[in-house]
Amino acid sequence: MNDFLKHYELYLKAVVNANELNKAVVFDALAAAGLTRVTVDFDGEGDSGQINDITAYTGEAPAEFPSTALTLHQAAQNRGDPRTTTVSLHDAIKILCYDYLSQTHGGWENDDGAYGTFEFDVPNRSVHLDIDERFTDTTNSTHDF
Repeated sequence: MNDFLKHYELYLKAVVNANELNKAVVFDALAAAGLTRVTVDFDGEGDSGQINDITAYTGEAPAEFPSTALTLHQAAQNRGDPRTTTVSLHDAIKILCYDYLSQTHGGWENDDGAYGTFEFDVPNRSVHLDIDERFTDTTNSTHDF
C-alpha cells in the first residue's frame, strides 16, 4: 500500500474515533438544553458542499440553540496528535455532520454530488443519515447502415 493510502486509512480511523467522542458531547448538550430533535440539510456538487439548514426542536416546535460552548475532538490531518477545538453547539453539530459525511461518503461534494438530511434523535441518542447521491449516466447506441 502506498504512503498516501496508508495515511488516509489512518486518518479515517481517527475521524471515526473523533465522531464517537463528539457524538456523546453533542448529545449531552442537546439533552441538557431540553432539545428533542435536530435536522440538518446539506447539498453538494461541483467540488463544493455545504450545510444549508440546522433546525432544533423541542417536541414538534422549532427551538433556539443555546449558546453552549463545547470542546470537540478533531482527527489529525498530518500524522500529528489529535487536537481539540471549542465551538458553539450549533457549530458542533455542523462539524459532526461534515465528519460523518467524510466517514461514510467521502467525496459527497464532488462532481454531481449528493444531498440529504441528518436527523438527531436526542432521546435515543442516535443520528440518522438519509443521503441521495447524484450521478451522470449515458446511453450509447451504434448503428451501421
